[in-house]
Amino acid sequence: MAKALLGYVGGTDPRLLAEMRRLQQRVQDLESELVRVQAENDMLAAAAAHNSESLLDVSQAEPALT
Repeated sequence: MAKALLGYVGGTDPRLLAEMRRLQQRVQDLESELVRVQAENDMLAAAAAHNSESLLDVSQAEPALT
């Protein structure tokens, strides 16, 4: 327990700080990637909806043969 107290009082390990900084940067990178992918997905969904609407244009549909 004395080692734990001395480690705590003695300050933070520089390796731990470096790892924390690296992980925080990775989280920021992943968050920005998520925003980019969501925006791309929204654009693709809008384009797909537009294309499906033009394919199903009822005003130009021909009557079904029975």
